[in-house]
Amino acid sequence: MSQAVPSYTDRMKWFHEARFGMFVHFGLYSILGRGEWVMLNERIPAKDYAKLAKRFNPRRFDASAWVATARDAGAKYMVVTTRHHEGFCLFDSAVSEFKSTNSPAKRDLIAEYVTAARAAGLKVGFYYSLLDWRFPGYWEPEKYRESAEAMIAQAHAQVKELLTNYGRIDVLWYDGGWSPRWDAVPMDKMAEFWRAKELNAEARRLQPHILINNRSGLQEDLDTPEQRVTASAAGRGWESCMTIGDSCGWGFIKNSPNMKTVPTLLQNLVTAAAGEGNYLLNAGPKPDGTIRKEEQVRLRAMGEWLKANGPSIYGSERCELSGGMIGMWTRKGRTGYLHVFRWPGDTAIVPLVATKALSAKVLATGAAATVSQGRNGRLSISGLPKRPPHSAVTVIEVEFESEPKPLPEPDKAAWLQGRA
Repeated sequence: MSQAVPSYTDRMKWFHEARFGMFVHFGLYSILGRGEWVMLNERIPAKDYAKLAKRFNPRRFDASAWVATARDAGAKYMVVTTRHHEGFCLFDSAVSEFKSTNSPAKRDLIAEYVTAARAAGLKVGFYYSLLDWRFPGYWEPEKYRESAEAMIAQAHAQVKELLTNYGRIDVLWYDGGWSPRWDAVPMDKMAEFWRAKELNAEARRLQPHILINNRSGLQEDLDTPEQRVTASAAGRGWESCMTIGDSCGWGFIKNSPNMKTVPTLLQNLVTAAAGEGNYLLNAGPKPDGTIRKEEQVRLRAMGEWLKANGPSIYGSERCELSGGMIGMWTRKGRTGYLHVFRWPGDTAIVPLVATKALSAKVLATGAAATVSQGRNGRLSISGLPKRPPHSAVTVIEVEFESEPKPLPEPDKAAWLQGRA
């Protein structure tokens, strides 16, 4: 007998607590070092592309090392590509010969990842691309109907394998649910094409607790803004996925000059948390299976910041206060966390705060500050260091009398004449 599917609130509880996850894109495309879309971008015929499988042997791949990188970054879960649009499986699929266990590697990399992640206490996520470029039926479904049906059957079979053969899986992260005609086919029609309702019902039968994203053509549990941080409506789960390097490539790009800075990555993480969402940050391992130094350095820096400032991110809630030019707020109950992106000096001013502030301190150091409130709900936090304690984001923890609320401003010109 299958278990009952937990409520949305219950399923989402750990996800809201986590706030930060690590994404990993790895596959045959990593060998070429020109991004995961190289097969399509360069129009490499399927027969020629398949030859890459004979070269797939990431001798330095160590799932525990990937997991350690995620842990060091402060991530609470991982999502790893089980199979991308190229069709090459990193797991031992019974319905495809195009897989890592048939390559010189002769390894089920996904089994190793799951074991390592569980041992480290991380939640386990599977990325799975519904489409497979190797099928003519994807490109011309009416012309090659049997091919299209075979691809759909493969997707259903492989999702079932992934959710049957590897124990408890926490996130099913679909991709590739779109039509090759892009905007010409609405997503609800694509859901019909993939038989997504049936597919996801089976997923929930196998893993009742699982979280499913919105990329099969159905809304399911999670929105997935890509390469941008855009909050969903209150109460809706969402997760911003983003690369550390160039936005055009998730898989390994040999020459990737546009690595994001640590301040940018931290501010993206804060922005996601401020919108009550998550930040899923990607690394694209090299062909040998190792994560490049430039990505590791940035991930470790985020982890160091989270060690000192994690309470302001993990399990955080939306805060209605505005940080103005200074930064952004999160909160937990009546505790507000002001994330300062642009350090103001020894005094931080936040207007339009209706709730009485009781105390404040620099979260990472515990150094106390003085709070006072005046006209127009003008909260003054003084006695701060003249220079920012952290070069990218310093967090000021403010205890309020109750949940912090903004002060209404019915006459927006009143402050100008000192009437508010």
